[in-house]
Amino acid sequence: MNVGIEALNVYCGLAQIPVRTLFEGRGLDLERLGNLMMHNRSVGLPFEDPVTNAVNAAKPVVDRLTDEQKDRIEIVITSTESGLDYSKSVASYVHEHLGLSRNCRVVEVKQACYAATAAVQLAVAYVASGVSPGAKALVIATDVALVDERAAYAEPAMGAGAAAVLVSDDPRVLAVDLGAFGNHSYETMDSARPTPSFDIADSDRSLFAYLDCLTNCFESYRAKVEDVDFATTFDYLAMHTPFAGMVKAAHRKLMREFAGTAPAEAEEDFTRRVLPSLIYPSSVGNLCSGSVYLALCSLIDNGELDGGARVGLYSYGSGCSSEFFSGLVDRGSADELAAMRIGEHLAGRCELTFEEYTRVLPGNLTCLVPEQDRQVDVAAYDDIVGRARIGRDLLVNTGTKDYRRTYEWLSR
Repeated sequence: MNVGIEALNVYCGLAQIPVRTLFEGRGLDLERLGNLMMHNRSVGLPFEDPVTNAVNAAKPVVDRLTDEQKDRIEIVITSTESGLDYSKSVASYVHEHLGLSRNCRVVEVKQACYAATAAVQLAVAYVASGVSPGAKALVIATDVALVDERAAYAEPAMGAGAAAVLVSDDPRVLAVDLGAFGNHSYETMDSARPTPSFDIADSDRSLFAYLDCLTNCFESYRAKVEDVDFATTFDYLAMHTPFAGMVKAAHRKLMREFAGTAPAEAEEDFTRRVLPSLIYPSSVGNLCSGSVYLALCSLIDNGELDGGARVGLYSYGSGCSSEFFSGLVDRGSADELAAMRIGEHLAGRCELTFEEYTRVLPGNLTCLVPEQDRQVDVAAYDDIVGRARIGRDLLVNTGTKDYRRTYEWLSR
């Protein structure tokens, strides 16, 4: 039975800042810039929040469905570290603004940057079970970045936005290899969001946990699937990307451990099998649980898929939980994803100066803070919005009224 990703899209905001500009503005050591392998990072504006990011990512996916197909979306799951309420899910707002059927399960999941993959795998299992033939599930990974100068070198690496993944028995984008997966999880405090206005991270602990989990969940995958060779089984790799340089180090580690390759051979393999997946992440930053799906989009849009390809995917979330799984893509995957025009969207973001970045940052950092009544003056950012080349209507947050978030559609 074919089950997997029917449609996929990402939304990475209206604005971005070159990473070099951010380094220079913060007085960071430019010699460390190359280690990130990043060019730009998406910047959330004060009227963008987890709901707007999710809806703006998912709407192009939903709009391409017929009414009958849309009504077959039986589950909506939001994955986020950026929750708005201790009880109410982001998914309830998303469900409303996408105009989905009320005969629908609506839930939210959380496990740092891994949660979306957990939701996707649960959705795949639901569809594959056949308990509701023809059912679809919509998983949306959505987050905002809460970093400023206190985050030091983590600030240039953080992105913002959402990835929308439609799971069904018509996997036009990625056919998941059913039963081919490996997991590894344990408790560690490598990052956390203790307040709705600030992230903390133990960078060294996170680095080692990411690499440790990669080795162990690939071992778990290999124990389930016969005749797996890391160097030859997978035509491409797409990994959770805190920053592109991290993925290069991870790939080098696995090539050394499981293929015994020399550095020069590992470098060639990285360029061929991994680099296509890093083109989009290098211009967005860490999209949290949407990160691996941004990497998958990058791979499909930039890889050579005419003969079809098997992709190995690695998803990691602090805390920590991880999974290595796989699936098949082909030229049809590229044709399907091309309709989302992701490359055009990323190129169309408005480039901010450092002064503009510091002007919008306070509003961005407080977008999750609960306030009974608040107004967001969207018009105050007309100069930035007008420079963004995004040719479709977008949902924006206009504030709160008696703690309930209010939203409007911004015509473009």
